[in-house]
Amino acid sequence: MPKSATAQTTPPCASIEDGRIRAVIDAVFPNVDGGRFAVKRVVGESIAVTAHCFTDGHDVLRVMLRWRMEEQTEVHEVPMKPLGNDVWSAKFTPLAVGRYRYSVTAWVDPFESWRDEMMRRIDVDDIRIASQVGAIEIAATAARAGAADRKTLLHWAKELETAATNPATDANIIKALALDSALAELAERYPERSLAAHSAMELPLVADRVRARFSCWYELFPRSASTEPGRHGTFKDVAARLPGIAAMGFDVLYFPPIHPIGLMQRKGKNNALLAEPDDVGSPWAIGCAEGGHKSILPALGTAQDFRQLLASAADFGIEIALDIAFQCAPDHPYVKDHPAWFRWRPDGSVQYAENPPKKYQDIYPFNFESADWRALWAELKSVFDHWIGEGVNIFRVDNPHTKAFPFWEWVIGEIKREHPEVIFLAEAFTRPKVMHRLAKIGFSQSYTYFTWRNSKQELTEYFTELSNGPGIDYFRPNAWPNTPDILHEQLHSGEPAIFMARLVLAATLAASYGIYGPAFELREHWPKSPDAEEYLNSEKYQLRTWNHDDPGSLAPFIARINQIRRDNPALHADHGLRFLPIDNEQLLAYAKTADDGSNVVVTVVNLDPYNVQSGMVLLDPESIGVDAAHPFQMHDLLSNERFLWQGRHHYIRLDPHNVPAHVFVVRRRLRDERDFDYYL
Repeated sequence: MPKSATAQTTPPCASIEDGRIRAVIDAVFPNVDGGRFAVKRVVGESIAVTAHCFTDGHDVLRVMLRWRMEEQTEVHEVPMKPLGNDVWSAKFTPLAVGRYRYSVTAWVDPFESWRDEMMRRIDVDDIRIASQVGAIEIAATAARAGAADRKTLLHWAKELETAATNPATDANIIKALALDSALAELAERYPERSLAAHSAMELPLVADRVRARFSCWYELFPRSASTEPGRHGTFKDVAARLPGIAAMGFDVLYFPPIHPIGLMQRKGKNNALLAEPDDVGSPWAIGCAEGGHKSILPALGTAQDFRQLLASAADFGIEIALDIAFQCAPDHPYVKDHPAWFRWRPDGSVQYAENPPKKYQDIYPFNFESADWRALWAELKSVFDHWIGEGVNIFRVDNPHTKAFPFWEWVIGEIKREHPEVIFLAEAFTRPKVMHRLAKIGFSQSYTYFTWRNSKQELTEYFTELSNGPGIDYFRPNAWPNTPDILHEQLHSGEPAIFMARLVLAATLAASYGIYGPAFELREHWPKSPDAEEYLNSEKYQLRTWNHDDPGSLAPFIARINQIRRDNPALHADHGLRFLPIDNEQLLAYAKTADDGSNVVVTVVNLDPYNVQSGMVLLDPESIGVDAAHPFQMHDLLSNERFLWQGRHHYIRLDPHNVPAHVFVVRRRLRDERDFDYYL
């Protein structure tokens, strides 16, 4: 038998669902790893979706963006507009915290295809025949319409057919009737979509509350909140500090672990292996006979004291963030009750944490390859559940990159389904791909390499990546100039200018930033050794008493910076950042623009803490919505000085002994005499 005859016995196109579907949806953006992970936005922040859609021939394609809340069946739609080259675009805005799904559908529209051809027809006979075809299409559209609209459309179809078949009716009149825009708009509401194509999957989106994108963190050790040297601080001492923290403009107050601290292998001052009797130990060595991850160190106060502190902080517009460190001191109850959750060495001891050459003898990590992993996961989730029940909705997670990725994806997913308002900050100073994976699997914010990016080139390259790179849809940076673990060598001089410059950079380059205080505002700068990044007399291992009335405190400067952040929407997001050319390697210039273009902030920072630096910055007026032919005002929000600029090149001079930065807001309209009452 001939081969061709054999082929005829197989059903043609068996793998094609419906060969009449002509629309093609080639790609939909944004997506994270093809939809494996969710795109991130915040409530009220629109997401611009683009799709590559086309069809064969010259028929008209219609494309719709569809979205819904994940737990709901109701689907919303908005038409996508062509941008050219078969790229279509539309936006939608999540109005509630939660998970969403979005997709694209496209179809060849017979009515619109007919109308498009009708516009181009000029031959009289063609117009008459095409109008009769159009009457059939309009009648078919009427069959899909509601009662009132059906009547209107049927009348239009009959009127068009009558005109088209009447030789006495002028062709121009027939064409005008066929192309009636008001009736066409009515017909567009009832398209023929039976042969629509649909994107391969509904893509996920997580809409967080605004604080996930724009926040200002202040870290302090509650045990050092006492104003009396040698006395252990309490939650009540922290409450007394709330007015000062609020005055500086912070909206998140972050505590290192507040749990009981292990006695076995306790570290002494400056990380000494042997502790003295009065040494308080590291808060990250969690657990002892007094309790573990769901308990409070008694010296800090009671659970009721903690709840009262949460309420008092809320009165100041501040949320308390807790550190979640999934590790145990040797005397944590978990070690005795759940030995399978840890790694045991041949000598019968538990493997403590190591990052050679560093050793953490006071910390036992969990074994995420334990045969009892399901029980371990459930117990660790219950830690989050406990503190959420106490009223905590922000968690800074310690070293998440040393715990299993599947665990984080599961636990964050479960918690966000139950409590979508919860925010997770990943404290992971590690390799880029690892940091990005943590962001993909659910962490709301991520620490960054900002602490180690100090030169103009380093800052420009890194923040260009953060604001415009592939991670923009899921990686939200949180920039810290210092932490209890990191005193960068740039801060070792204690120069006010470098502390001020680093603060301005963190606060204006990133929508979220934080400082470890009071060490930062009081310019604590003594390292453990000249080449170390660790603080001398670190709070990690001992009590400290701070002089908040120090006249050299940067608190007023910090307060001003945070007020500027609050007042300027351009600083509320990470996108919209662009660096500006300036002819001095010690000057860094950049602009941020609000989504609607109404607010533009231009920042220039002197990276040299010792010398006056000057240069010419290139700022194209049209790039900030200003007519190049007219002057515009640059209002320095730090000094309150106002400068009149015109053209593209502008002179900058910054003395670090005064203020090492300009933070300008663009004033597009200049006042004149008509702004005064006497002009009238």
